[in-house]
Amino acid sequence: MSRPGSRMLTWGSMSVWVMAAVVACGHPDPAADDASGGPSRDSSRYTSELGRSDLPWSGGRSPYNAEVRLDDGRRVAMYYLRDKGLAEQHYSPRAKAWTEAALIHRTEADACQGIELRARGGTVAAIADFGPYCYDGEPPAASIAAVGVDSFTRWDVNVTKDFDGWERVSVSDDGSEVVFKRGTTLRWSRADGFDEQQ
Repeated sequence: MSRPGSRMLTWGSMSVWVMAAVVACGHPDPAADDASGGPSRDSSRYTSELGRSDLPWSGGRSPYNAEVRLDDGRRVAMYYLRDKGLAEQHYSPRAKAWTEAALIHRTEADACQGIELRARGGTVAAIADFGPYCYDGEPPAASIAAVGVDSFTRWDVNVTKDFDGWERVSVSDDGSEVVFKRGTTLRWSRADGFDEQQ
C-alpha cells in the first residue's frame, strides 16, 4: 500500500475513534440516567386504597383528613387515627393506587385542629397537632412540623411541646426550603433538615 493511502486510512480510523468518544461523552447512557434519580428510585409499594380518619366529624368536610397534589400527578394524604397518631399515604398515577398507611408520628393523645399540607418542587410540608384534652377545647400539647421529599418513604418530623400550633407553612418554589411560622420560626432545608427555632 502506498504511503498516502496509509495516511488516509490512519486519519480515517482516528476520525471514527474521535467521533465515537464524542458521542459517548455527549450522550450518556439513558439507563444510567434512570438509575441516578427521580421517581425511579421510589421503593414504595402501591397496592392500597386511600384510608380516612376514624375520628367522628359531623357536617361538612372533616378537617382530620388532608390531601395535596404534586405537579407530576402524585398525591400525598394525611389523616388522624384514634389512639395511633398521624398517618400518611402517597399515590402513584402510574400504579393508580396508594401505599399502605404509615404512621409518621405515634401518639395516643387527642388530635387537635386540622391538618395543613403544602407541596412544591417535589417537597410536601405538613402541620398537625395533638394534646391530651383537645376534645375538651384545650390547646395542643405537641405541634408537629413534618417534611417529606421525593419518594416520601422517609419524613423529617419536628415536635414542639406546649405550643399552640404552627399557623402557616410555606415551601420554596424549588422545594429546597420550608418555613413554619407562629410568632417564632422553624426552618427546614434539603441540605440540613430542621434548624433550631428562632
